[in-house]
Order: sequence, then structure tokens, then C-alpha cells
Amino acid sequence: MSVNESKTWTEAQSYCRETHADLATINNMEEMKNLNITRKDKTTSSVWIGLNRGNTGRWLWSLADGGLYSEGDEYRNWRSGEPNNDKGREFCVGMYQSNGTWFDISCETSYTFVCYNEILVLVNLTLTWKDALRYCRENYVDLVSVHSEEVQSWVTELTQKASTDHVWLGLRHTCTLNFWFWVSGESICYQNWAPGNGTGGEDCGSGERSGAVGSSGGQQWVSLPQNQQLNFICSTY
Repeated sequence: MSVNESKTWTEAQSYCRETHADLATINNMEEMKNLNITRKDKTTSSVWIGLNRGNTGRWLWSLADGGLYSEGDEYRNWRSGEPNNDKGREFCVGMYQSNGTWFDISCETSYTFVCYNEILVLVNLTLTWKDALRYCRENYVDLVSVHSEEVQSWVTELTQKASTDHVWLGLRHTCTLNFWFWVSGESICYQNWAPGNGTGGEDCGSGERSGAVGSSGGQQWVSLPQNQQLNFICSTY
């Protein structure tokens, strides 16, 4: 979402975190194209994006949970000669409207900016796990992977608005290899299984099992037949 108010980078970040999720993060060319489409009818010359150098000296993206991250294979779209850290005080990143290239500049400069919307979306359709997976990948990014307590807290908040007793996650069991995995490819480090669930040894007599989270109580994860029809949560980023 474009915000046509001029703010410093820190002010823009605070605004986005209060009203949306965070300043825009750009991980690949497709996201770069989408951001350009978002801004195509705007007239300002430059906007803030969520990249800054902070205390580490590394360029890191701002996250809505207050953290920072940098992927191993970082996408960057620097303008030729940038970043140049002019006068040793350019720690934040703006984007030129004309061609979408990036430049470093003082964080105290005032620009308009781009927020991205909620990271997770509850979909109140009732679909099988496979249909939910297809829906998320066609309309958002993927079924949600709950890889930390922070993500679990977002999921907990969303599931309270569900119309089904459980809500599909991007959690899948393979009967062939007898283990659970996130369809996004992320490792299962954080876990929140209800007692008796997620232990392996699933009953595969009726097909593969998939993971869901309860929409009330402790919002713990359970193993369910993939053909049950539930609401589901998609990740948008």
C-alpha cells in the first residue's frame, strides 16, 4: 500500500507497523514488479523501502515483529554507483520512482513510502487441504508455515475468527517416509502439537494426513485427514 505522507525512514517504519505490517520488503524481481505497479500512478520522485544498514553494517530488511533479516541469496536493485554512503551517514534505502532502482541516503530525509499488508490472511472458505494449498498458491504465496512463537501468535489471533473448529496449516505428513514437513520447505524447529498428535506413526489407511490448528482453546496443532474441509491461513509474503 502506498502512503502519500512524507516521513523519515523511522517514522515511516513506525507508521507501517501500526497500520499494516511493515515497510515494503523486496525479495525477487516479481515482488519488484508488483511494487512498481503499486506505485505507477504516483508523482513523487522517490519512496522509502524497508531496507537499512543498522548497527551491523549489513543491509537488512525490517520485519513486523521488530526483527531484521537478510536472506542468503539477497535480491538487490541498486542504482549504478550505489550504495555509496556519502559522508558516512547513509544508512537507509530509498527507491527511484522512474526506474525502481535503489539508493542509500540519510534516514532523516523525508519521503513518501510503501507498506506491505498483513503477512497472514485467514480464508473463510471451507476446502480440503490440497484445495486450500492450491488456493493460497494461486492467490497469495503459500499455506502458512508456523516456524516461531511470533508466527504462532499471529495464527492464534486469526483462528479466533474462523468458522470451522480447526484451520489448515501448511503442515504435511508423508506416509512413505513417516515424517512431518512444512510445504514451504522450512524446517520444523518450533512445534505446538496437541498431546497425541505429530508423533509420527500416523494412520495412513485413509490417505495422507495434514496439519491444522484449533480455532479455540490453546490453538494447538492436530493431525487430520486431508479431505476434511476447513478454513485455512495463507501467507502473503
